[in-house]
Amino acid sequence: MKLKSLMLGAAASFALAPAAFADRGSDGEVKIIYWQAPSILNPFLSGGTKDVESASMIIEPLARYNEKGELVPWLVNEVPTVANGGVSEDLMSITWKLTPGLKWSDGSALTSADVAFTYEYCTHPEGGCAQLTKFEGVTAVETPDDTTVIIKFASATPNPYGPFVGGESPILQKAQFSSCLGAAASTCTEQNFNPIGTGPFVVDEFKPNDVIVMSANDNYRDPAKPAFAKVTFKGGGSAAASGTAVMETGEFDYGWNLQLAPDVIAKMEKAGKGKPVAGFGPLLERIMLNNTNPSAELGPEERSVIRPHPFLSDPAVYKAMSMAIDRPLLVEVGYGQAGRVSCSWVPAPDAFAVDVEGCDVQDLDGAKKMLDDAGIVDTDGDGVREKDGVPLSILYQTSTNAVRQDFQALIKDWWEQIGMEVELRNVDGSVFFGGDAGSPDTFQKFYADVEMYANTFNGTDPQAYLGNGLCDKAPRPETQWQGENISRFCSEEFDALHAELSATADMAERSRIGKQLSLMAFEEGAMIPLVHRGRLSAHSNTLGGVILNVWDSELWNVADWYRMK
Repeated sequence: MKLKSLMLGAAASFALAPAAFADRGSDGEVKIIYWQAPSILNPFLSGGTKDVESASMIIEPLARYNEKGELVPWLVNEVPTVANGGVSEDLMSITWKLTPGLKWSDGSALTSADVAFTYEYCTHPEGGCAQLTKFEGVTAVETPDDTTVIIKFASATPNPYGPFVGGESPILQKAQFSSCLGAAASTCTEQNFNPIGTGPFVVDEFKPNDVIVMSANDNYRDPAKPAFAKVTFKGGGSAAASGTAVMETGEFDYGWNLQLAPDVIAKMEKAGKGKPVAGFGPLLERIMLNNTNPSAELGPEERSVIRPHPFLSDPAVYKAMSMAIDRPLLVEVGYGQAGRVSCSWVPAPDAFAVDVEGCDVQDLDGAKKMLDDAGIVDTDGDGVREKDGVPLSILYQTSTNAVRQDFQALIKDWWEQIGMEVELRNVDGSVFFGGDAGSPDTFQKFYADVEMYANTFNGTDPQAYLGNGLCDKAPRPETQWQGENISRFCSEEFDALHAELSATADMAERSRIGKQLSLMAFEEGAMIPLVHRGRLSAHSNTLGGVILNVWDSELWNVADWYRMK
């Protein structure tokens, strides 16, 4: 398999004719498989990629990013800029003009009131919005007429493309969600499972953590699209089963996130039913460090809230843990040419990637010495070091996946070599990334000492993504356990530096500040970066129109997919 050539950039799987089909629904059914099953179709209530991407087929943003990372209009005819007058010269506001005549799937008109309502929905203080960083600095959303949306900011905002841009920040229909504000948001099952949208498909049936059945939206803005009349979106299973279903048996047309060893992918492709598509974006596999106390001895509303962690707050501990890891071996074992060693929270684009000296070197002896010098030693001879009488005993959790379990086994061994006790735990990905406020097993609840996963962001500017390290973005009971500051990292210096980034227009300065924020998260104990991962998915040889997008939802152009004759 020519995996190396595939990984050179965000690439289309093949050249496309601009008009490959003529009639809506003429190509029958398309079958999609995500081995992490969607649990909700409202990305404002889940940070899980599986939920954001499945919802992107139904509800849409004003603009999104194409496969080159370029911002393109979606529900508007033009992206506002200073040059075209859409962004004010003082950078205090941005004005979007909705494309006239757009309809929701129920036939009603999309208006600016829906956009303003979406802002009210996500920023409600009791709502627990998972995408709150997209609205950082917004003071108001005004609607002078049905097609005009004016977003106002508290200060000059050089990058005003956070709100309503990308698959993570779509528009909700006000009429459908008006009773779902604040604490009621998570109780609106019908709305969260069956959102009315402007996208190419509508929900016929949604079984959480299992399957979504969709049909073509009769009110979609392009009368010739989508080509497929039906979608079966299957969730669950494993990455291996998904790859097999697309590339070996041909049972499915598209398989997402095939987190498999390179030799496994190559074997699957030889069956001749499908092909992999891949590209490097900002996807980073990392270990998050709990900055709070996850002890089971605390009550459910106190775990992962009370500070500090008994020993992970000590730089000697988390730096020794990082030094003990052989990142080049993890790349070789897990991803081959589809992975790169990285210690940068934002590994792409290059303007924001940090090159950390020594990141690619394992140093077990150095790790042991660091702990010794800090007085963190084994005092009772049981092989486990203690800090202030507390054993360095950790629960290390992640989602269920063959590559991640391989990583767990290797890292457990390395950490035990430096005097730690490690218990491994894996949780079904549909649950782990599900965002259910009632579940103790989500990555947001973080009822463990460390947890491993990967996520990414839409577009090429990481301002909102880096905002996930802000103190007030930590998941906690009053936010329905939503929020993207998973480690509960909190630094006044980080918050102040992020505010500086938000007010900086010069690209060189934005790059410098962004790199500094990324490095702070690593050096001050928010996370241990591991591998810069390429996105690798697969599609059947008969599925046309697929353009892999590492800067937005992989399903960003599903309206353009068609069956090759």
